[in-house]
Amino acid sequence: MRHPPRSVLLAVTGAVTLVGAMTVPVVTAQGATPPCSVEYSVTGQWDSGFQGAVKITNNTAAVSSWSLTFDFADGQKVTQGWNAKWSQSGTTVTAANESYNGSLATGASVSAGFLASRPASGSNAVPTSFKLNGATCNVDPEPSPTPTDPPATGTAPALHVSGNKLVDASGATRRLLGVNRSGGEFMCVQGRGIWDGPVDDAAVKAIADWKAGAVRIPLNEECWLGLSNIDSAYGGAAYIGAVKDLVARVEAHGMTPIVELHWTYGQYTGNSAGCSDVHATCQKPMPDAQYTPSFWSSVASTFKGDQAVAFDLFNEPYPDRATSTTTQAWQCWRDGGTCPGIGYQVAGMQDLVDAVRATGARNVVLAGGLAYSNDLSQWLTYKPSDPAGNLVAAYHGYNFNACASESCWNSTLAPVAAQVPLVAGEIGENTCSHGFIDQAMKWFDDHNLSYLGWTWNTWDCSSGPSLISNYDGTPTSYGIGLRDHLRAVNP
Repeated sequence: MRHPPRSVLLAVTGAVTLVGAMTVPVVTAQGATPPCSVEYSVTGQWDSGFQGAVKITNNTAAVSSWSLTFDFADGQKVTQGWNAKWSQSGTTVTAANESYNGSLATGASVSAGFLASRPASGSNAVPTSFKLNGATCNVDPEPSPTPTDPPATGTAPALHVSGNKLVDASGATRRLLGVNRSGGEFMCVQGRGIWDGPVDDAAVKAIADWKAGAVRIPLNEECWLGLSNIDSAYGGAAYIGAVKDLVARVEAHGMTPIVELHWTYGQYTGNSAGCSDVHATCQKPMPDAQYTPSFWSSVASTFKGDQAVAFDLFNEPYPDRATSTTTQAWQCWRDGGTCPGIGYQVAGMQDLVDAVRATGARNVVLAGGLAYSNDLSQWLTYKPSDPAGNLVAAYHGYNFNACASESCWNSTLAPVAAQVPLVAGEIGENTCSHGFIDQAMKWFDDHNLSYLGWTWNTWDCSSGPSLISNYDGTPTSYGIGLRDHLRAVNP
C-alpha cells in the first residue's frame, strides 16, 4: 500500500497500582527514568466482572499517537471501554488512542477505563507487565524476549517455480492466498516498537482460522540492518529475531511467509514523493544502491535454508512518476544506477536478484512492476535474469488504480501469467466494502492465480483497507469478503 498507516504505537513503561489491594513499583536501573509510567487500578468489582482504569504518563519526547498492551492471567475479558480503542486477542489487551487524545507532550498523561468479565472463581490478578510492541514496562527498554509459545501443528511447504506455476516438493500447484500483516515497516523506524499489535501464536492462529495459506510481512531495511538512526531495542539483532520468530509462527500454522521490503533509504522529493526524509520512513520510488543489496544479502542468508520463505524484493516501485518516459522507467526498474528524476543511486531488480542468489539462496523471488506494482505491461520485456529460475511477477490492485478492471487484467496480466507465476501481493479497496475484491478474486481464481488482502491490522477501513477490527480475527465489513472467500476456496 502506498500510503502509511494512520495508527502508530507509543513505547510505554511504568508503575502498576491496584487501588485498595497492592502496588507494584517501578523497577529501573540506578538513576534511570522509565520512558513512561502506567498506573493500573480496579475501581469496582463483582462476582462476574470488574471495572478498571489505566493512567499513562509520557516521560519522553512528544508523541502523536499511542497504544498500550498488557496481559490478563485469570481469564478476564474486556467487554467495553472509554477514552481508548480497546481490543483483546487471547490474553493480550490493547488500548489504542482515540482521534482526540493521541497527542501526548513530555510529562503529559492520559487516562482510559474499561469494563471486563472474569470467572467467578478467579483471583482477578493484576497484570504484571505492560508492553509496547515488545518494549517491556517497569524496566529500561530492551529487546523483545524470545517467545515461549508452544509450537503449532502444521508446516509450510517448500516452493519453487515450474513453468508458470508455483509448486511444492511433490510438484503440486500451490496458490498463495492470504493476507498482509503490516507493522514491521513503520513501527521500528518511528521508535515505537517492532509490530503493530500482537503477533503471538494466538494472533497468527487467528489468521490461519480464516483459511489463509500465506502471510506477507512488510519490512524496513534500516531496522533490519540496525543503522544508527534506529533504536537498538527495535533494530539489528532485536528486529531480525522478531522477524524470524514471526516467520516461524506463520510456517508452523502451515502458511507461506513472504518477507517483503517496504520502506527504504534515499531522499526523493519529486513527483508523488511520500516524504522528504532520507531515512526509510516512507515508500520511495525505487530501492537504494547503498543499503538495499546489503539488506537482501542478509535476509537471503538468514532464510536460504528454508525454501518455504518467499522474498518480495520491493513493495511498490514508481520510477514512472520521476522519469520522463516509460522506457526510462522500465530501464531504471531493471538496471538501477543513475535514474532520471531520482537523486540517489538506485538498485534495480537485477541487482536485488543478484544479491539474493549470490548467497546461495534459491528461494522464490517476487518482483512488482511500475505504478506501485499496478503496471505489468512491460514486465516480460524487462524481466530480470534469475539463474535459479524461481522468479515471480507481483501485482498490486486496488479499486482506485488504473489497472483495476477485467479488461486491463485480460490485456496486461494474463500474458504475464501465461509465462511466469503471478501473485497479487496486495488487493484491497477504500470503500469499507468488498465489491471490488470480490470481482478481483473471481478473476484470479478463474486464472488459478494468487492474491493477498491488505491488511491484517485494526485500522479504520475508511482511511486504509483494514481487514479486521480485532486481532482475534473479527472482520470489518470489508474483511468479511476476503474471509468468506478464503473459507469457500480452502474449506
